Amino acid sequence: MAHGFAVANPIPGSSIGLIAPPGDGTELIDWTGERVDAIRDLLSERGALLFRGFASTPVDGLERFLRLFSGQLLTYMNQSTPRTQVNGNVYTTTEYPANHTIPQHCEMAYHRDWPMLLAFQCVVPPETGGETPLADMDRVTARIGADRMAKFRDRGVMYVRNYGHGVDLPWQKVFQTDSPAEVEEYCRANGMEFEWKEDGLLRTAHACQGTARHPRTGREVWFNQANLFHVSSLPPNLQEAMIAMFGEDDLPRNAYHNDGSAIDPADLDAVRAAFDAETVAFPWLAGDVLLIDNMRYSHGRNPFTGSRRVVVAMCDAHSAVAR
Repeated sequence: MAHGFAVANPIPGSSIGLIAPPGDGTELIDWTGERVDAIRDLLSERGALLFRGFASTPVDGLERFLRLFSGQLLTYMNQSTPRTQVNGNVYTTTEYPANHTIPQHCEMAYHRDWPMLLAFQCVVPPETGGETPLADMDRVTARIGADRMAKFRDRGVMYVRNYGHGVDLPWQKVFQTDSPAEVEEYCRANGMEFEWKEDGLLRTAHACQGTARHPRTGREVWFNQANLFHVSSLPPNLQEAMIAMFGEDDLPRNAYHNDGSAIDPADLDAVRAAFDAETVAFPWLAGDVLLIDNMRYSHGRNPFTGSRRVVVAMCDAHSAVAR
């Protein structure tokens, strides 16, 4: 009770904290609003907090909850996956088919700017599966090892995307505009190279960090999405088919080091194994709200059955670039 309320451990061996209401009908916004500083302190200790059993309004309640911690919620610009804006700055989680696994990642780690806080809300739990598994990034980083951390610290990750093939998201969805001029303005402002090709095709290349240092803990963690963007993330037969169709240089998405050199697939296999070894999960219940530090815990999604509906909002922008 160091923070004035009880905190349980829903997953043995994990730092994730579980907070339950003191009584039936306790409203999440009211209860949290009186304890914002204590919850921030607890999040700094734990990295992720699950609020379970509170009364809360779906979607709008999530936005109001997160605004207790930050006056400005963030939008999804430069999207990498399909999602829908539900209301205000609340979005659906990635809308991949139910039988797909979404690998572990830190939100927007493929960008030079990212949110520090994420809040998920379970509106409709799935019948089976559909967890949002988490992985402790300090532990993942330790498993990745000093040599690979040094390599990616020094050489970074460049994300190359080719838009307009009818595969993956169109640039209009990614940049939330139909205007090429606005795309170019965004790219210039964010240090992203761009090239317009024939038939309205667009190619972008964004040189970003491979690791990052947490602004509060000072600890360096693995912080990129090479394991998702690199062609090795696809099954071998699909890799071959995509390269045969587009050529390696024109794949809808791929990842390289910032000097343009190839990333060793063995490095990414080791990264995926590190995530797998540290991933933990809990089943969603209706009304659950999960608050995570985006540099302390990664997240993903397990396959599911039924009508899963989980929404997300984000705040507390942080940048790898001095502006």
